[in-house]
Amino acid sequence: MSKSEMVEDTVYWNRWIEDRDPEAGDMLVLRYTPLVTYHVQRISSGLPRSVSRDDIMSLGLQGLFDALTKFDPGRALKFDTYASFRIRGTIIDGLRKEDWLPRSSREKSKKLDEEIARLEQKLQRHAAPEEIADHIGMDVEEVYQTVHEHYFSHVLSIDEKIHDDDDESQSSFVIKDEETRTPEQKTMMGELVGELTTKIKELNKNEQLVLSLFYTEEMTLTEIGVILCLSTSRISQIHSKALFKLRKLLLPEIIDGGLL
Repeated sequence: MSKSEMVEDTVYWNRWIEDRDPEAGDMLVLRYTPLVTYHVQRISSGLPRSVSRDDIMSLGLQGLFDALTKFDPGRALKFDTYASFRIRGTIIDGLRKEDWLPRSSREKSKKLDEEIARLEQKLQRHAAPEEIADHIGMDVEEVYQTVHEHYFSHVLSIDEKIHDDDDESQSSFVIKDEETRTPEQKTMMGELVGELTTKIKELNKNEQLVLSLFYTEEMTLTEIGVILCLSTSRISQIHSKALFKLRKLLLPEIIDGGLL
């Protein structure tokens, strides 16, 4: 950002904070809309195609306006950081309330889980996606997508609503902080991390890279596609396949909610 743009930003912030000037508010919304777009891309990349990107963007803009309204410049916190919490929290809370996964999809996921358990009991080992698809009479990509949606439906069922101490109307139950875990939970978490590390090493190079870039570097699937010279849909397939391979370790902990 140039010096003149920084000065202009300061002017708009002063007008907004002191007088709630509508024009200044509009300019600040435009200034920080790319931040909303970033979080929309991050979250929507893990959701089924049935979820409208426009709806998620609308939730994100609500979060941005909420951040602009409640931001206190006196705090030692950058607005970008504060706004990111608000934007992400508003999007996830909106998705939870709307129950974005259709009933038919939930029933499909439940049926798939039952069939996978039945097949693996018969085989006495983990079933490959191709074997599951053949067993159920489903396309293998559909198997990946169903597991992918099932995984994220449990992630979103965890209360991730963000709120401040000054917003007493937004009360909610939260997951225990790590410091409050019992010794047994800490031991189980250590074992889970160890198992996940081993399982991730068993993934192929592209799957490991996609997981690393997505979860560690916080890149979007589109950005990862550019790096690997692959389409966004192909990166999504690789991501879903990796989650499928890790599902036996990930889903029980997410469903129980005791370790995450």
